[in-house]
Amino acid sequence: MRIRHTAARVGFTAAALVATSACGAEGARTAADAVNNADTIMAALARATDRTEEVGSAEVRMTTELGTGDPIAMDGTYSWGDGFAFDVEMDTAAARMQQLTDSPTIRTLFVDGAYYYDVDPQPAGPLQGKEWMRIDGSAVFGEQGADALSGSAGGSPSASMRGLRYASDVEDLGEETVGGKSTTHYRAVIDQDGMGRFKEALGNRDSLLNSMTGGADSMTMEVWVGAGDLPVRMTQTYGAMKVTMDFDTFGAAEEIQAPPAARTGDLTDQVKKAKKAAGR
Repeated sequence: MRIRHTAARVGFTAAALVATSACGAEGARTAADAVNNADTIMAALARATDRTEEVGSAEVRMTTELGTGDPIAMDGTYSWGDGFAFDVEMDTAAARMQQLTDSPTIRTLFVDGAYYYDVDPQPAGPLQGKEWMRIDGSAVFGEQGADALSGSAGGSPSASMRGLRYASDVEDLGEETVGGKSTTHYRAVIDQDGMGRFKEALGNRDSLLNSMTGGADSMTMEVWVGAGDLPVRMTQTYGAMKVTMDFDTFGAAEEIQAPPAARTGDLTDQVKKAKKAAGR
């Protein structure tokens, strides 16, 4: 297995798997400053944010476009009630990870700030006889970016919704039907000053994610809010990356746990060395 190739794939799939949250509590501006007189819109989005935080988890379907091939499709559970975690099945071929598994989909977890990929045991190297590959988030986002993602629900849909309070250019685009559900469509732009700690993950030039997205000075976020003030669909565009997340059901997710250490091979150091050798 070529470690440099694996490093590139980890960055690619990490960009696909993070529902890129805009910011946390450190945003510099208040909602009133950012959107001027859009009180009605901000009140609706505030209700949706509160409800999203309350439910704590969701079953989702997600696609990511990076402009480098077919969109990556995945589905599974995102949880943010007690820290950010997810458990999804991802299209192996679209993610270009056939080198690691013969399965058409690859199960991927994010737990306690690290990625775990359900791989086929390799004949030699760090994954010899191992069923899981572990990559710490710091290898993808840098140390500060990884801290921003793993703490306080990090890159979850809940954190994304919180970021809307620091948005500018907020628009109500009217009523739309999405997946057979009646929704109201909103669009907002969040610049780097409003991203808080999350800009460490997106704006860090040394991160693999930045090299995949091409970097950008702002994020465009759209959300379709349906019954019960809950999101039905969310899209986020940052540079070359566009993430679309459809919510099927909310709440009642089982706890997402890391695989047993004895069945896991850790490639964090190898990925960091490969990234450094590639000049990223």
